[in-house]
Amino acid sequence: MTERMGRVICDLTISADGYSAGLNQTEERPFGDDGGDGSGDQLHAWMFDTPDENRAEVDQLAAARAFIMGRNMFGPVRGEWDRPWNGWWGENPPFHAPVFVLTHHAREPQPMDGGTTYHFVTGGIASALAQARAAAGDGDVLVHGGATTINQYLAAGLIDELRLHIVPLTLGAGTRLFEGVPPLKLEQVTSRPASLVTHVTYRVLR
Repeated sequence: MTERMGRVICDLTISADGYSAGLNQTEERPFGDDGGDGSGDQLHAWMFDTPDENRAEVDQLAAARAFIMGRNMFGPVRGEWDRPWNGWWGENPPFHAPVFVLTHHAREPQPMDGGTTYHFVTGGIASALAQARAAAGDGDVLVHGGATTINQYLAAGLIDELRLHIVPLTLGAGTRLFEGVPPLKLEQVTSRPASLVTHVTYRVLR
């Protein structure tokens, strides 16, 4: 039996009531009714307002060797790719590794500056994971979001480690982590409070 190589990790910032985005998401307000201007500025203030305090967690994000994300996280374009869209992150995205985007509409790979290439996967979550594993080699694969995509991987039993960044606000409605996911057995590995967030890492037990 071949030894399993890198871990499959998901990493997500959520409100205290478990939401990663609010209702009414639009291109202008990608996080919807998020308690702020819709840009996720309050949810992700820990990354941008206090980066030095949270350097270890930010560096962990960048350590993965391949990434998976849902099409809703990649951008607001729906249906066929009827206009150019290469993500929210500009010409040099922060991933610097292959990114596998789940979609129902085929598209050629899109190389970007800095080593990121977006690959568009129409074969579902298992196909995206197989491709990401091949690209990552013995490194980790990070399922980056959003919550709907992470929930699919959790429900399928494909996540090894769950890293949550819990911020002290509630949204009341929106896109919620664990929605539709069967009960899980989790082992707490680490927890660390910071001024704007609490970082908790769980191992998903099988």
